[in-house]
Amino acid sequence: MFSKSRINEPGPAKEPETSKVPEAAKKPAVPGLDSKPTAPKAKPPASVLSSDLTIVGNLKTTGDIQVEGTVEGDIRAHLLTIGENATIRGECVADDVVINGHIAGRVRGLKVRLTSTAKVEGDIIHKTIAIESGAHFEGSVQRQDDPLSGAGSKALPKPIIPAAPDAEE
Repeated sequence: MFSKSRINEPGPAKEPETSKVPEAAKKPAVPGLDSKPTAPKAKPPASVLSSDLTIVGNLKTTGDIQVEGTVEGDIRAHLLTIGENATIRGECVADDVVINGHIAGRVRGLKVRLTSTAKVEGDIIHKTIAIESGAHFEGSVQRQDDPLSGAGSKALPKPIIPAAPDAEE
C-alpha cells in the first residue's frame, strides 16, 4: 500500500514541470514536415554550352543557360546569356536575356539587354529593354506587359474573301 520514497536514490533525471511542452506543440503544424527550419536550396549554376559545341534542336530549362557556341533551334530559360562569339538561329525566350553575340530570330523577355557587341536580326518583344551604344539591331521592338506568353504577338488578320455570286443560268 505504501512505498518507500526514492528521493535520495540515483535514477533517471526528471524534467522540471515548467519545461514540459504540450503534446500538440510537439507535432509539426503540417503533417510530414519537420519543425526544424531548413536553409533554402542553393540555386544551381548556369548550364554553359562551350564555344566548340553546336546544338541542332531546342533547349528548355527553368534554370540559367550561358551559350558560347552555336544553337540552331529555340531556347527557353530563366536567364539566358549569349556569349560574344555565340550564334543563335531561333527564338529566345527568357525572363532575363543578355545578348553579347549574334541572334537571328525573335527575342522575348521581361528584361532584354543588348551589349555593345550584340548583333540581333529579328524582333524583340520585351517588358524592359536596354541597348548599349555599338549594338547592331535589325527588326522591330515591341513592349508588352507579359512578353513571355506569346499571346500578344501580332497575328495577321484573316483576309476577307467575298462570297462568290451564285451562278444561275
